[in-house]
Amino acid sequence: MDHTTRRTFLKQAGTTAAVGALAWTGRPRPAAGAQDRLVVGILGCARGAYVGREMLQQNVAVAYTCDPDQRRAESARAALKADHAVADMRKVFDDPAVDAVVVATPDHWHAPATLLALEAGKHVYVEKPCSHNIREGRLMIEAAKKAGRVVEVGTQSRSTAMIREAMGLIHEGAIGELLMVKAWNSQQRKNIGHAKPSEPPAGFDYDLWVGPAPMRPYQANCHHYTWHWWYHLGTGDAGNDGVHELDIARWALGDPDHPTHICGHGSKLWFDDDQQFPDTQYVTFEYPGGPRGRRLLVYEHRIWSPYVQEGLENGNAFYGTEGHLVLGKQWGWQRFAPRNKLLEEKRGDLDVPAHTANFLAAIRSGEALHADIETGHRSAALPHLANMLARTGRGQMRFDPATEQVLDDPESNALVGRTYREGHWAVPAGTKTTG
Repeated sequence: MDHTTRRTFLKQAGTTAAVGALAWTGRPRPAAGAQDRLVVGILGCARGAYVGREMLQQNVAVAYTCDPDQRRAESARAALKADHAVADMRKVFDDPAVDAVVVATPDHWHAPATLLALEAGKHVYVEKPCSHNIREGRLMIEAAKKAGRVVEVGTQSRSTAMIREAMGLIHEGAIGELLMVKAWNSQQRKNIGHAKPSEPPAGFDYDLWVGPAPMRPYQANCHHYTWHWWYHLGTGDAGNDGVHELDIARWALGDPDHPTHICGHGSKLWFDDDQQFPDTQYVTFEYPGGPRGRRLLVYEHRIWSPYVQEGLENGNAFYGTEGHLVLGKQWGWQRFAPRNKLLEEKRGDLDVPAHTANFLAAIRSGEALHADIETGHRSAALPHLANMLARTGRGQMRFDPATEQVLDDPESNALVGRTYREGHWAVPAGTKTTG
């Protein structure tokens, strides 16, 4: 097989990913040409400020920085030369001059903010994982169709040329028939300790920050970044870092629908602190399809260990019948023949500017999205399913991709969605609330 020819083809076909669920109905697209300046609002000013800086290099004006932490909002406003720093995202949605928003909030706000933005006619760049739970992802797909707006998920691997080339090699049979993919997340996180409820810091609007999630008293180890480890706000490290590798793994399998069988475990084996999610997980997802009827995706994480696999803390390995390929999204890839004979390799790093450029080009000219909301939803479902196993301790689940329901297990199936705070303005329509 001529892999030089394949690489040439891949460079020419670098934007062939399908837009998928987006249907341009309802409101018309903005009358924006390829070089027209777009106006953006940044929701969440830690990661959001980083994405905003990339967009500033691509003929974008930032009108708003929005964060319940006043210091963060003001700092981002100055860095991005924005017009306004606000705490309440509704001010951003209400401004007709804003074309698009970056949703870089904690996970529990990703879907509600996206739904509100779409209702207001805005395009959305939403950070990974796109949702807090599986039901929210489906609501986002439906809302994007109805609004006729671009929704891109911040899995930057999808726009990175080095990774796109590796996926092309796999899809064209460079390692034979792909039977199993492994994704791993191995790193040392910090102990968040034990804390008791206390008063929020000055300048931090805790009520706005909690938003539609169930209200709980503020405590210091459930705040900036440490919110990742709490059920009502985050999705654990499977949804934080692991989703990057899980997305690449699912991409290699051809972007299939949801898995049908999930088995594995997740536990806290190391940390003695208030974290609620597992610090150690090992989960196998079985997908139907392929010449042999099924394929496996294996996910492993240890967030207490300074160890590497295949030379990588976080990475992927793709096992085929005629070889294997090892990939690190911030390192590169190597392709091996049987008996680990190195055939070729490529070094590279994540290309964040290419991903934001893809989002902006989709708005300006209708370029195909590399990580549309349906792709993001199916990849985010994997950490959600892994966390559901850990929370119930079941060890295994059967999942129906068509209905997105867990079969014959009401307790697990209840975790497909969530319960929201009763009466809050950001609660998605038709979902359950509690007082």
